[in-house]
Amino acid sequence: MGEFELLALLRGRLPAAGPQVRLGSGDDAAVTVPGGAVATSVDALVEGVHFRRETASLRQIGRKALSTALSDLAAMGAAAGEAYVWLGAPAEIGEAELLEVGEGLAAVAGETGTTITGGDLTRAPALSLAVTVTGHAPRPEDFVTRAGARPGDALVVTGALGGAAAGLLLLEDPLTADAFGPEDGPGTALADALRARQLDPTPRLAAGRALAAVGATAMIDISDGLAGDARHVAAASDALLLVDAEAIPLAPGLAAVARAAGRDPLELAASGGEDYELLAALPPTAVAAARQALAAIGTPLTTIGKVESTAGTPPRAEIRRRDGAAIPARGFDQLRPHRHR
Repeated sequence: MGEFELLALLRGRLPAAGPQVRLGSGDDAAVTVPGGAVATSVDALVEGVHFRRETASLRQIGRKALSTALSDLAAMGAAAGEAYVWLGAPAEIGEAELLEVGEGLAAVAGETGTTITGGDLTRAPALSLAVTVTGHAPRPEDFVTRAGARPGDALVVTGALGGAAAGLLLLEDPLTADAFGPEDGPGTALADALRARQLDPTPRLAAGRALAAVGATAMIDISDGLAGDARHVAAASDALLLVDAEAIPLAPGLAAVARAAGRDPLELAASGGEDYELLAALPPTAVAAARQALAAIGTPLTTIGKVESTAGTPPRAEIRRRDGAAIPARGFDQLRPHRHR
C-alpha cells in the first residue's frame, strides 16, 4: 500500500468535521471559517523520549499525542477545534500498525469534538508525532492566560496529582512494581489505573471552559509538574504563589507506590508531571461557583493555596508543608536528561 492509499484509510476512520471546517483533509490545505478568536498550540511525542513501544500500545501513543496537545487548549479555557498531525514512522512499522496509531488519534478526536483536518506522513528514524491544535472562543479576552493571577486569588487544581508519576514508576521500575503488589494481587486494578494515567491522559477541556466561565484569572495545565508549572504562572503574573503541600489531592495508590519506591508521595505529586490536570487562580468569591460547575461534570476541584504580592522580590512559587519545610520545586525540563516515559 502506498502513502496516499494509507492516508485515505486513515481519513476514513476520522469523525465528521466540525461546522467551522469548509475543506478538510485530502486537499493541499484545509479551509476553516472560525466564528471568533482562535488559540493555537503545538505538541510532540518522540519515541525514546516521551514513550517506549515496549510499554505503550500504538493506540495509546496516538491517543496521548492528541490528548496532550488538547490539554494546552484546556488551560486556555478554549473549546477544541481542529488538529493537524505530522506522523513520522520508522521503516519497521507496517500499515496495520500505523492504522492503529490513527485509530487512537481518531478516538480522542471523537471524544473531544476535535476535527483532524490534515497533516503529513513520512518516514523517520523513530516513531514521532507532532500535533498542532486550534481552539475557539467568542472573543480573545475569553481565553485565560498564565499572566493574570492577582494577590488574594485562590489557587485550585482539578482532579488528583501524582498518578502519572506513580504509573511511570510501575512501568519502568520492576522492583517498585513487585513491591507494590503481585500481578494477581489486590493492587492490580489500581496499578492498571495508575499506568493509564501515564499512558492515556485525559485533557480537561470541559473543566477549563467552566473555570474560564466563572472568572479564572490565570491557568496552566500540569504537564511538567505542579512545582514547575506554578513557577510559570508566578513568572508570567509577577506574583508569589504559595502552595500548601498537604492540601494537594493525591491520586489513589500514589502513597503505596511511593512507599514501594522509597519516595516521598508529596514530592512525587509536586514534581512528577504528566497528570494533565489544571492549576488555576480564582478570585475567592468564585471558588464555590467553580467547585459547583466542575462537580456537575464529575471533576473534583481542590483549593491548594493562594496568590500573594512579591513585595519587591522576584516572582516565585513555594510549596511548603504545614511545619514550614519546603518541598523542592523541581519540574520536568525537556532539555535535561531524563528517563523514558
